[in-house]
Amino acid sequence: MKLFNFIIISLMAHSVMATIWYVGPNRNYKTCKDVQALVKNGDTVSIAEAVYRDVVQVSWTADQLYILGEGNGPRLEAGANIANDQSNGKGIFVVRGKNCIIENIEFANAKVVDHNGAGIRQEGANVLVKNCRFVGNEMGLLCGVIASCTIIMEHNVFENNGSPSNPGYQHNVYIGHIDTFIFRYNYSKDAIAEGHELKSRAKYNIILYNRISNENTVDSRTIDLPNGGTSIIMGNIIEQGESSANTNLFGYGLEGLSNAAPHECYVVNNTFINKKNRGSFIQCQNGTSLLFAKNNIIAGANTAGFIVGNISRIDSSNNLHYSMISSAGFVDAVQYNYHLSPNSMAINRGIDIQENVLGISLIPNIEYTYDAKQKVKMIQGQIDIGAFEYQGTVAQYDHQENRFELFPNPVNSTLTIRFDLKLNDLPFL
Repeated sequence: MKLFNFIIISLMAHSVMATIWYVGPNRNYKTCKDVQALVKNGDTVSIAEAVYRDVVQVSWTADQLYILGEGNGPRLEAGANIANDQSNGKGIFVVRGKNCIIENIEFANAKVVDHNGAGIRQEGANVLVKNCRFVGNEMGLLCGVIASCTIIMEHNVFENNGSPSNPGYQHNVYIGHIDTFIFRYNYSKDAIAEGHELKSRAKYNIILYNRISNENTVDSRTIDLPNGGTSIIMGNIIEQGESSANTNLFGYGLEGLSNAAPHECYVVNNTFINKKNRGSFIQCQNGTSLLFAKNNIIAGANTAGFIVGNISRIDSSNNLHYSMISSAGFVDAVQYNYHLSPNSMAINRGIDIQENVLGISLIPNIEYTYDAKQKVKMIQGQIDIGAFEYQGTVAQYDHQENRFELFPNPVNSTLTIRFDLKLNDLPFL
Protein backbone atom coordinates (compact mmCIF):
# COMPACT_ATOMS: atom_id res chain seq x y z
CA MET A 1 0.00 0.00 0.00
CA LYS A 2 3.00 2.35 -0.08
CA LEU A 3 2.04 3.69 -3.51
CA PHE A 4 -1.50 4.58 -2.45
CA ASN A 5 -0.39 6.15 0.83
CA PHE A 6 1.99 8.32 -1.21
CA ILE A 7 -0.90 9.39 -3.44
CA ILE A 8 -2.99 10.46 -0.42
CA ILE A 9 -0.06 12.38 1.11
CA SER A 10 0.50 14.12 -2.23
CA LEU A 11 -3.17 15.08 -2.47
CA MET A 12 -3.07 16.61 1.00
CA ALA A 13 0.14 18.61 0.49
CA HIS A 14 -1.26 22.14 0.34
CA SER A 15 0.71 25.37 0.38
CA VAL A 16 1.26 27.11 3.70
CA MET A 17 0.49 30.37 1.89
CA ALA A 18 -2.96 29.19 0.83
CA THR A 19 -6.16 31.16 1.47
CA ILE A 20 -9.25 29.78 3.21
CA TRP A 21 -12.49 30.95 1.59
CA TYR A 22 -15.51 30.75 3.90
CA VAL A 23 -18.84 30.17 2.19
CA GLY A 24 -22.28 30.27 3.84
CA PRO A 25 -25.68 31.98 4.01
CA ASN A 26 -24.47 34.44 6.67
CA ARG A 27 -21.06 35.11 5.16
CA ASN A 28 -19.65 37.49 2.56
CA TYR A 29 -19.53 34.65 0.05
CA LYS A 30 -22.99 33.08 0.03
CA THR A 31 -22.38 30.24 -2.41
CA CYS A 32 -19.51 28.36 -4.03
CA LYS A 33 -20.15 30.29 -7.24
CA ASP A 34 -19.06 33.45 -5.41
CA VAL A 35 -15.52 32.10 -4.88
CA GLN A 36 -15.17 30.03 -8.05
CA ALA A 37 -13.07 32.66 -9.86
CA LEU A 38 -11.13 33.72 -6.75
CA VAL A 39 -9.54 30.51 -5.54
CA LYS A 40 -5.90 29.78 -6.35
CA ASN A 41 -3.81 26.63 -6.29
CA GLY A 42 -3.66 25.11 -2.81
CA ASP A 43 -6.58 27.11 -1.37
CA THR A 44 -9.32 25.78 0.90
CA VAL A 45 -13.05 26.36 0.44
CA SER A 46 -14.93 25.87 3.72
CA ILE A 47 -18.71 25.57 3.29
CA ALA A 48 -21.06 26.17 6.23
CA GLU A 49 -23.56 23.49 7.17
CA ALA A 50 -26.82 24.48 5.45
CA VAL A 51 -29.15 23.49 2.63
CA TYR A 52 -28.28 25.34 -0.59
CA ARG A 53 -31.26 25.03 -2.97
CA ASP A 54 -31.24 25.37 -6.75
CA VAL A 55 -27.47 25.81 -6.87
CA VAL A 56 -25.66 26.72 -10.07
CA GLN A 57 -22.87 24.65 -11.59
CA VAL A 58 -19.42 25.47 -10.21
CA SER A 59 -16.24 24.68 -12.15
CA TRP A 60 -13.10 24.36 -10.04
CA THR A 61 -9.99 24.95 -12.17
CA ALA A 62 -7.31 25.51 -9.50
CA ASP A 63 -5.05 22.63 -8.46
CA GLN A 64 -4.74 21.15 -4.97
CA LEU A 65 -8.02 22.60 -3.75
CA TYR A 66 -9.43 21.36 -0.46
CA ILE A 67 -13.22 21.74 -0.53
CA LEU A 68 -14.63 20.97 2.92
CA GLY A 69 -18.13 20.87 4.35
CA GLU A 70 -18.43 22.06 7.95
CA GLY A 71 -20.35 20.36 10.76
CA ASN A 72 -22.69 17.66 9.52
CA GLY A 73 -22.07 18.83 5.98
CA PRO A 74 -23.83 21.18 3.57
CA ARG A 75 -26.46 19.82 1.16
CA LEU A 76 -26.11 21.18 -2.36
CA GLU A 77 -29.43 20.68 -4.17
CA ALA A 78 -29.61 21.09 -7.92
CA GLY A 79 -32.73 22.40 -9.63
CA ALA A 80 -33.78 24.46 -12.64
CA ASN A 81 -30.53 26.47 -12.73
CA ILE A 82 -28.52 23.38 -13.63
CA ALA A 83 -31.28 21.53 -15.49
CA ASN A 84 -31.75 24.44 -17.91
CA ASP A 85 -28.07 25.31 -18.30
CA GLN A 86 -27.54 24.65 -22.02
CA SER A 87 -23.97 26.00 -22.13
CA ASN A 88 -22.51 24.04 -19.19
CA GLY A 89 -24.91 21.32 -18.18
CA LYS A 90 -22.62 18.87 -16.37
CA GLY A 91 -23.58 18.88 -12.70
CA ILE A 92 -23.08 20.51 -9.33
CA PHE A 93 -19.27 20.45 -9.16
CA VAL A 94 -17.05 20.16 -12.23
CA VAL A 95 -13.52 19.53 -10.97
CA ARG A 96 -10.93 20.47 -13.60
CA GLY A 97 -8.03 21.08 -11.22
CA LYS A 98 -5.49 18.39 -10.32
CA ASN A 99 -4.86 16.78 -6.93
CA CYS A 100 -8.01 18.04 -5.20
CA ILE A 101 -9.80 16.82 -2.06
CA ILE A 102 -13.56 17.04 -1.55
CA GLU A 103 -14.92 16.15 1.88
CA ASN A 104 -18.18 16.09 3.86
CA ILE A 105 -20.65 17.46 1.29
CA GLU A 106 -24.00 16.13 0.05
CA PHE A 107 -24.79 16.41 -3.66
CA ALA A 108 -28.44 15.99 -4.62
CA ASN A 109 -30.82 16.01 -7.58
CA ALA A 110 -28.44 16.95 -10.42
CA LYS A 111 -30.21 16.61 -13.77
CA VAL A 112 -29.11 18.04 -17.13
CA VAL A 113 -30.17 18.01 -20.77
CA ASP A 114 -28.10 14.94 -21.76
CA HIS A 115 -29.16 13.02 -18.59
CA ASN A 116 -25.59 12.84 -17.23
CA GLY A 117 -26.13 15.35 -14.44
CA ALA A 118 -23.50 14.51 -11.80
CA GLY A 119 -22.96 15.39 -8.20
CA ILE A 120 -19.28 15.60 -9.15
CA ARG A 121 -18.03 15.60 -12.75
CA GLN A 122 -14.32 14.82 -12.52
CA GLU A 123 -12.16 16.17 -15.35
CA GLY A 124 -8.80 16.81 -13.64
CA ALA A 125 -6.20 14.20 -12.71
CA ASN A 126 -6.24 12.79 -9.19
CA VAL A 127 -8.93 13.41 -6.59
CA LEU A 128 -9.79 12.17 -3.12
CA VAL A 129 -13.52 12.20 -2.31
CA LYS A 130 -14.43 11.26 1.25
CA ASN A 131 -17.40 11.41 3.64
CA CYS A 132 -19.72 12.72 0.93
CA ARG A 133 -23.27 11.72 -0.01
CA PHE A 134 -24.71 11.50 -3.53
CA VAL A 135 -28.48 11.22 -3.61
CA GLY A 136 -30.96 11.38 -6.50
CA ASN A 137 -28.55 12.60 -9.17
CA GLU A 138 -28.46 11.21 -12.69
CA MET A 139 -24.83 10.30 -11.94
CA GLY A 140 -23.31 10.27 -8.48
CA LEU A 141 -19.69 10.76 -9.50
CA LEU A 142 -18.80 10.70 -13.21
CA CYS A 143 -15.43 10.89 -14.91
CA GLY A 144 -14.37 10.21 -18.48
CA VAL A 145 -10.94 9.65 -20.01
CA ILE A 146 -8.18 11.17 -17.85
CA ALA A 147 -4.52 10.34 -18.40
CA SER A 148 -2.32 9.38 -15.42
CA CYS A 149 -5.21 9.71 -12.99
CA THR A 150 -5.95 8.09 -9.64
CA ILE A 151 -9.37 8.50 -8.05
CA ILE A 152 -9.78 7.56 -4.40
CA MET A 153 -13.23 7.36 -2.83
CA GLU A 154 -13.75 6.44 0.80
CA HIS A 155 -16.54 6.68 3.39
CA ASN A 156 -19.09 7.94 0.85
CA VAL A 157 -22.78 7.07 0.44
CA PHE A 158 -24.46 6.77 -2.99
CA GLU A 159 -28.21 6.27 -3.24
CA ASN A 160 -30.87 6.40 -5.97
CA ASN A 161 -28.70 7.86 -8.71
CA GLY A 162 -29.74 7.14 -12.30
CA SER A 163 -32.04 8.50 -15.01
CA PRO A 164 -35.51 7.17 -15.91
CA SER A 165 -35.21 9.32 -19.06
CA ASN A 166 -32.24 7.24 -20.28
CA PRO A 167 -32.42 3.85 -18.52
CA GLY A 168 -29.27 1.77 -18.17
CA TYR A 169 -26.68 4.47 -18.86
CA GLN A 170 -26.49 6.42 -15.60
CA HIS A 171 -25.07 5.00 -12.38
CA ASN A 172 -24.28 5.63 -8.72
CA VAL A 173 -20.58 5.72 -9.66
CA TYR A 174 -19.18 5.78 -13.20
CA ILE A 175 -15.41 5.83 -13.65
CA GLY A 176 -14.09 6.15 -17.19
CA HIS A 177 -10.68 5.28 -18.64
CA ILE A 178 -8.21 6.27 -15.92
CA ASP A 179 -5.18 4.54 -14.46
CA THR A 180 -6.23 3.56 -10.92
CA PHE A 181 -9.52 3.57 -9.02
CA ILE A 182 -9.56 2.94 -5.26
CA PHE A 183 -13.02 2.48 -3.74
CA ARG A 184 -13.09 1.60 -0.04
CA TYR A 185 -15.41 1.85 2.98
CA ASN A 186 -18.30 3.17 0.87
CA TYR A 187 -22.01 2.34 0.78
CA SER A 188 -23.46 2.33 -2.73
CA LYS A 189 -27.10 1.30 -2.81
CA ASP A 190 -30.20 1.24 -4.96
CA ALA A 191 -29.18 2.76 -8.26
CA ILE A 192 -32.35 3.43 -10.24
CA ALA A 193 -33.47 2.96 -13.86
CA GLU A 194 -31.22 -0.05 -14.57
CA GLY A 195 -28.06 1.72 -13.47
CA HIS A 196 -25.11 0.04 -11.76
CA GLU A 197 -24.15 0.64 -8.16
CA LEU A 198 -20.52 0.78 -9.34
CA LYS A 199 -19.06 0.91 -12.86
CA SER A 200 -15.39 1.43 -13.66
CA ARG A 201 -13.27 1.27 -16.80
CA ALA A 202 -10.01 1.92 -14.91
CA LYS A 203 -6.96 -0.21 -15.68
CA TYR A 204 -6.56 -1.03 -11.99
CA ASN A 205 -9.57 -1.33 -9.67
CA ILE A 206 -9.09 -1.74 -5.94
CA ILE A 207 -12.50 -2.29 -4.36
CA LEU A 208 -12.15 -2.96 -0.64
CA TYR A 209 -14.50 -3.26 2.34
CA ASN A 210 -17.65 -1.68 0.89
CA ARG A 211 -21.34 -2.44 0.99
CA ILE A 212 -22.49 -2.42 -2.63
CA SER A 213 -26.11 -3.32 -2.55
CA ASN A 214 -29.37 -3.31 -4.42
CA GLU A 215 -32.32 -3.65 -2.07
CA ASN A 216 -35.46 -2.06 -3.47
CA THR A 217 -34.90 -0.60 -6.94
CA VAL A 218 -34.64 -1.76 -10.54
CA ASP A 219 -30.89 -1.55 -10.97
CA SER A 220 -28.55 -3.53 -13.22
CA ARG A 221 -25.24 -5.08 -12.12
CA THR A 222 -24.01 -4.37 -8.63
CA ILE A 223 -20.41 -4.09 -9.88
CA ASP A 224 -19.47 -3.71 -13.55
CA LEU A 225 -15.84 -3.60 -14.72
CA PRO A 226 -16.56 -3.69 -18.46
CA ASN A 227 -13.02 -3.50 -19.85
CA GLY A 228 -11.13 -5.88 -17.58
CA GLY A 229 -7.71 -4.92 -16.27
CA THR A 230 -6.28 -5.92 -12.88
CA SER A 231 -8.86 -5.79 -10.09
CA ILE A 232 -9.05 -6.67 -6.41
CA ILE A 233 -12.53 -7.18 -4.96
CA MET A 234 -12.03 -7.94 -1.26
CA GLY A 235 -14.06 -7.74 1.94
CA ASN A 236 -17.26 -6.44 0.33
CA ILE A 237 -20.95 -7.16 0.84
CA ILE A 238 -22.30 -7.43 -2.72
CA GLU A 239 -26.06 -7.84 -2.98
CA GLN A 240 -28.61 -8.09 -5.77
CA GLY A 241 -32.27 -7.48 -5.01
CA GLU A 242 -35.37 -9.17 -6.36
CA SER A 243 -36.12 -6.36 -8.84
CA SER A 244 -32.72 -6.10 -10.50
CA ALA A 245 -32.91 -6.01 -14.29
CA ASN A 246 -29.73 -8.06 -14.63
CA THR A 247 -29.03 -11.67 -13.71
CA ASN A 248 -25.43 -11.40 -12.50
CA LEU A 249 -24.00 -9.41 -9.63
CA PHE A 250 -20.49 -8.80 -10.91
CA GLY A 251 -19.51 -8.43 -14.56
CA TYR A 252 -15.89 -8.39 -15.69
CA GLY A 253 -14.75 -7.46 -19.20
CA LEU A 254 -18.18 -7.90 -20.74
CA GLU A 255 -17.72 -4.94 -23.11
CA GLY A 256 -14.34 -6.28 -24.24
CA LEU A 257 -10.98 -6.90 -22.56
CA SER A 258 -9.51 -3.66 -23.85
CA ASN A 259 -7.64 -2.28 -20.84
CA ALA A 260 -3.85 -2.07 -21.05
CA ALA A 261 -3.28 -4.10 -17.88
CA PRO A 262 -3.23 -7.85 -17.16
CA HIS A 263 -6.78 -9.19 -17.18
CA GLU A 264 -6.63 -10.68 -13.72
CA CYS A 265 -9.41 -10.48 -11.16
CA TYR A 266 -8.94 -11.32 -7.47
CA VAL A 267 -12.19 -11.92 -5.57
CA VAL A 268 -11.46 -12.63 -1.90
CA ASN A 269 -13.51 -12.76 1.35
CA ASN A 270 -16.67 -11.22 -0.04
CA THR A 271 -20.27 -11.99 0.87
CA PHE A 272 -22.40 -12.31 -2.29
CA ILE A 273 -26.19 -12.25 -1.90
CA ASN A 274 -28.63 -12.87 -4.76
CA LYS A 275 -32.29 -12.38 -3.83
CA LYS A 276 -33.53 -13.07 -7.34
CA ASN A 277 -34.69 -16.59 -8.17
CA ARG A 278 -32.07 -16.96 -10.90
CA GLY A 279 -28.75 -15.60 -12.08
CA SER A 280 -25.00 -15.99 -11.73
CA PHE A 281 -22.66 -14.25 -9.34
CA ILE A 282 -19.49 -13.58 -11.34
CA GLN A 283 -19.55 -13.38 -15.13
CA CYS A 284 -16.21 -12.93 -16.91
CA GLN A 285 -15.52 -12.29 -20.55
CA ASN A 286 -14.22 -15.31 -22.41
CA GLY A 287 -10.44 -15.12 -22.50
CA THR A 288 -10.01 -13.53 -19.06
CA SER A 289 -6.47 -14.50 -17.98
CA LEU A 290 -7.16 -15.27 -14.32
CA LEU A 291 -10.04 -15.39 -11.91
CA PHE A 292 -8.79 -15.90 -8.36
CA ALA A 293 -11.82 -16.53 -6.11
CA LYS A 294 -11.34 -17.68 -2.52
CA ASN A 295 -13.03 -17.38 0.87
CA ASN A 296 -16.31 -16.05 -0.54
CA ILE A 297 -19.85 -16.75 0.66
CA ILE A 298 -22.22 -17.17 -2.28
CA ALA A 299 -25.83 -17.23 -1.15
CA GLY A 300 -28.99 -17.26 -3.21
CA ALA A 301 -30.41 -18.63 -6.44
CA ASN A 302 -28.45 -20.75 -8.87
CA THR A 303 -25.22 -21.13 -6.95
CA ALA A 304 -24.15 -23.62 -9.60
CA GLY A 305 -23.70 -20.53 -11.76
CA PHE A 306 -21.27 -18.91 -9.32
CA ILE A 307 -18.73 -18.33 -12.11
CA VAL A 308 -19.68 -17.94 -15.78
CA GLY A 309 -17.25 -17.58 -18.67
CA ASN A 310 -14.50 -19.36 -20.54
CA ILE A 311 -11.61 -18.20 -18.32
CA SER A 312 -8.02 -19.14 -19.09
CA ARG A 313 -7.22 -19.96 -15.45
CA ILE A 314 -9.47 -20.24 -12.42
CA ASP A 315 -7.94 -20.54 -8.96
CA SER A 316 -10.91 -21.12 -6.68
CA SER A 317 -11.20 -22.70 -3.24
CA ASN A 318 -12.77 -22.33 0.20
CA ASN A 319 -15.94 -20.73 -1.13
CA LEU A 320 -19.27 -21.62 0.50
CA HIS A 321 -22.34 -22.00 -1.75
CA TYR A 322 -25.93 -21.83 -0.50
CA SER A 323 -29.00 -21.99 -2.73
CA MET A 324 -31.11 -20.67 0.15
CA ILE A 325 -29.97 -17.47 1.83
CA SER A 326 -31.65 -18.65 5.01
CA SER A 327 -29.21 -21.58 5.15
CA ALA A 328 -26.07 -19.47 5.03
CA GLY A 329 -25.79 -18.85 8.77
CA PHE A 330 -26.30 -15.08 8.79
CA VAL A 331 -27.49 -13.21 11.86
CA ASP A 332 -30.54 -11.70 10.10
CA ALA A 333 -30.51 -11.69 6.29
CA VAL A 334 -34.05 -10.27 6.16
CA GLN A 335 -32.73 -7.11 7.83
CA TYR A 336 -29.54 -7.12 5.72
CA ASN A 337 -27.35 -8.27 8.61
CA TYR A 338 -24.85 -10.64 7.01
CA HIS A 339 -22.61 -11.09 10.04
CA LEU A 340 -22.06 -14.72 10.96
CA SER A 341 -24.26 -16.48 13.50
CA PRO A 342 -22.73 -19.02 15.93
CA ASN A 343 -23.82 -21.97 13.77
CA SER A 344 -22.32 -20.63 10.53
CA MET A 345 -20.21 -23.08 8.54
CA ALA A 346 -18.02 -20.14 7.49
CA ILE A 347 -16.34 -19.85 10.90
CA ASN A 348 -12.67 -20.90 10.77
CA ARG A 349 -13.15 -22.39 7.28
CA GLY A 350 -11.16 -19.89 5.21
CA ILE A 351 -7.63 -20.15 3.91
CA ASP A 352 -4.76 -17.74 4.56
CA ILE A 353 -3.72 -16.38 1.19
CA GLN A 354 -0.02 -15.63 1.21
CA GLU A 355 -0.11 -13.43 -1.84
CA ASN A 356 0.14 -9.72 -2.61
CA VAL A 357 -1.37 -8.01 -5.64
CA LEU A 358 -0.60 -4.38 -6.49
CA GLY A 359 1.15 -4.19 -3.12
CA ILE A 360 -1.98 -5.29 -1.24
CA SER A 361 -2.14 -8.41 0.93
CA LEU A 362 -5.01 -10.74 0.09
CA ILE A 363 -5.57 -11.37 3.80
CA PRO A 364 -8.21 -8.75 4.70
CA ASN A 365 -7.43 -6.60 7.74
CA ILE A 366 -10.52 -4.34 7.75
CA GLU A 367 -14.29 -4.85 7.90
CA TYR A 368 -17.04 -2.60 6.60
CA THR A 369 -19.35 -1.22 9.30
CA TYR A 370 -22.67 0.59 9.19
CA ASP A 371 -23.07 3.69 7.00
CA ALA A 372 -19.72 3.80 5.23
CA LYS A 373 -17.36 3.23 8.14
CA GLN A 374 -14.73 0.59 8.86
CA LYS A 375 -13.04 -1.21 11.74
CA VAL A 376 -10.02 -3.42 12.20
CA LYS A 377 -10.72 -7.07 11.40
CA MET A 378 -9.91 -9.30 14.37
CA ILE A 379 -9.16 -12.77 13.03
CA GLN A 380 -9.75 -15.52 15.57
CA GLY A 381 -8.05 -18.81 14.79
CA GLN A 382 -8.38 -19.55 11.08
CA ILE A 383 -9.86 -16.75 9.00
CA ASP A 384 -13.61 -17.00 8.42
CA ILE A 385 -15.17 -17.15 4.98
CA GLY A 386 -17.02 -14.05 3.78
CA ALA A 387 -16.74 -10.35 4.55
CA PHE A 388 -17.20 -10.66 8.31
CA GLU A 389 -15.29 -12.41 11.07
CA TYR A 390 -17.52 -14.05 13.67
CA GLN A 391 -17.90 -11.74 16.67
CA GLY A 392 -18.94 -14.24 19.33
CA THR A 393 -17.02 -16.91 21.21
CA VAL A 394 -15.59 -19.74 19.16
CA ALA A 395 -14.33 -23.04 20.57
CA GLN A 396 -11.58 -24.60 18.50
CA TYR A 397 -9.85 -27.87 19.31
CA ASP A 398 -6.03 -27.84 19.30
CA HIS A 399 -5.01 -31.35 18.25
CA GLN A 400 -1.37 -30.84 19.12
CA GLU A 401 -2.13 -29.67 22.66
CA ASN A 402 -5.17 -31.97 23.01
CA ARG A 403 -7.37 -29.21 24.37
CA PHE A 404 -9.91 -26.57 23.36
CA GLU A 405 -9.20 -22.88 22.88
CA LEU A 406 -11.93 -20.27 23.31
CA PHE A 407 -11.66 -17.11 21.24
CA PRO A 408 -13.86 -14.42 22.83
CA ASN A 409 -15.62 -11.53 21.13
CA PRO A 410 -12.77 -9.33 19.85
CA VAL A 411 -14.75 -6.18 20.60
CA ASN A 412 -14.40 -6.91 24.32
CA SER A 413 -11.18 -8.89 24.54
CA THR A 414 -8.26 -10.31 22.60
CA LEU A 415 -7.51 -12.89 25.29
CA THR A 416 -7.34 -16.53 24.26
CA ILE A 417 -8.53 -18.92 27.00
CA ARG A 418 -7.22 -22.48 27.04
CA PHE A 419 -8.63 -25.29 29.12
CA ASP A 420 -7.92 -29.02 29.35
CA LEU A 421 -11.27 -30.47 28.34
CA LYS A 422 -10.50 -33.48 26.13
CA LEU A 423 -12.59 -34.61 23.19
CA ASN A 424 -13.37 -37.91 24.97
CA ASP A 425 -14.89 -35.97 27.86
CA LEU A 426 -17.70 -34.60 25.73
CA PRO A 427 -20.99 -36.48 26.29
CA PHE A 428 -22.14 -36.26 22.65
CA LEU A 429 -19.01 -37.95 21.20
